[in-house]
Amino acid sequence: MGLLVTNLPLEFMGILGLISLSGLLIKNAIVLVDQIDVEIEAGTPRFDAVVEASASRGRPVLVAALTTLGVVPLLSDAFFQSMAVVLLFGLAFATLLTLVIVPVLYGIFFRIQSSEVHSE
Repeated sequence: MGLLVTNLPLEFMGILGLISLSGLLIKNAIVLVDQIDVEIEAGTPRFDAVVEASASRGRPVLVAALTTLGVVPLLSDAFFQSMAVVLLFGLAFATLLTLVIVPVLYGIFFRIQSSEVHSE
């Protein structure tokens, strides 16, 4: 989407950025799902575990996304321009995927109900 917005072609460096971006997305999703499983094994109700794990992983995911601001100077470099655009736009979308879509899909796949909340 970022390449369409900036009217840039997908070049070799953009493909490399896409590969590295997919690696980051997969790592974030695995870490989040693992944290949910750890919370559940610790005895936290499943709905609470999904919410707490998503909240606790929010800061590391956002910090990783903010580190991509380091590629902003590459936007003026013809060789690295498409990679910088892919990383900037892609990680913004990947952050949304990790913090919102992955927990929702986890809840859907494992049929977690909101009624499974721990009552105190």
